[in-house]
Amino acid sequence: MSDFSVNRLSTQADDFWQQLDALTAWSEERDVEVGERVASIIRVIRERGDDALVEFTNQFDQRQVTQAQQLVVEHEALTAALAKIPQEQRYALKEAAKRVRAYHEHQRQPSWQYEDEHGNLLGQQVTPLDRAGLYVPGGKAAYPSSVLMNAIPAQVAGVKEIVMVSPAPAGEINPMVLAAAAVAGVSRVITIGGAQAVAALAYGTETVPAVDKIVGPGNIYVAEAKRQVFGKVGIDMIAGPSEILVVCDGNTDPDWIAMDLFSQAEHDEEAQAILVSPDAAFLEQVAASMAKLAPTLEREAIIRTSMANRGALIAVQNMDEAMAVVNRVAPEHLELSFDDAQDYLPQVRHAGAIFLGRYTAEALGDYCAGPNHVLPTSATARFSSPLGVYDFQKRSSIIGCGPEGAAILGKVASPLARGEGLTAHARSAEYRIPNQA
Repeated sequence: MSDFSVNRLSTQADDFWQQLDALTAWSEERDVEVGERVASIIRVIRERGDDALVEFTNQFDQRQVTQAQQLVVEHEALTAALAKIPQEQRYALKEAAKRVRAYHEHQRQPSWQYEDEHGNLLGQQVTPLDRAGLYVPGGKAAYPSSVLMNAIPAQVAGVKEIVMVSPAPAGEINPMVLAAAAVAGVSRVITIGGAQAVAALAYGTETVPAVDKIVGPGNIYVAEAKRQVFGKVGIDMIAGPSEILVVCDGNTDPDWIAMDLFSQAEHDEEAQAILVSPDAAFLEQVAASMAKLAPTLEREAIIRTSMANRGALIAVQNMDEAMAVVNRVAPEHLELSFDDAQDYLPQVRHAGAIFLGRYTAEALGDYCAGPNHVLPTSATARFSSPLGVYDFQKRSSIIGCGPEGAAILGKVASPLARGEGLTAHARSAEYRIPNQA
């Protein structure tokens, strides 16, 4: 058991905060070669549209299609996939979708207006995006949960058309992904991936409609393509590795905590799993549980690398100190594994999703609790939020003045405009002021 490697830190160390910052730092260094390759792919897609899309798809996904229309999945295939998957999976997809939809219904933002004391109408009009693009990774991995989490908020927001792209290596696409698209109300599915899919969504081709925003995870090429097309379209985020930070008082089953940490560590070697506790003996119990449980998992090698490189067991003096660690890390997922967890919510300033109590495993949030599992990583929870309905809506300001209101506001705007040297602004406002035009 002693061969399981994980970093150990203590707030008692003089350089603890420096150690913590070094451990949690994530350098998102851009690969110059990847950037250049992606830029080239985007340029070719813009120039040659469907023809280039077919060539890239055949090259990267081992396909043999001759026209772009062959990349489109007919709607009947989505409903057929839903009917063919095992009943247990079909029930799980529908139940998860129902819960995700119910949660996101609470995020709807209504338009609003009010009239000020001078009769001016002021307000905000909230409207959905016309069309959203959803990227779903393909290949050996299947992410039907990602389909639900990205498509349902868009649908709740009122987006008219949701275009899903997902690579189908050798022409194969996971039936649960297609079934999830049917459940989530995806408008059309196109079997393309990589930077070429992002470029097609951003700029449009004869077959792929241009969208207003692109959401969903992907590899380094997808992430770089999203970065390069941002501005032409909106994007959700450039996500870093998965993260979990668990705060435990020492009274939760150590096997539970070990597996909670592994639930994120198994994503990839760069994922980060941290346990914080005031009980030093409990930290060692969890270390023993990790050594015992890791060999039982298919992704043991990935877990071991993740925990050795970026994982940590952190000893703190008390729960208040634990909250200080939480806010310094600003984790993607935060588990508060103790009885009075809700009492500590006011102390949590930075976290993507917060899981309260011993029974609330982070994995429940990944699939079916209801809140979105697309969350800010790499300490960006300091200034950003989970994906939600609001990401698929726009807000337009509303201003309406009558004669009295225009005259009163004009007397405020005019001196400000002249103070900025913008005479046309000032005179435009002054024209609406009686006897001052």
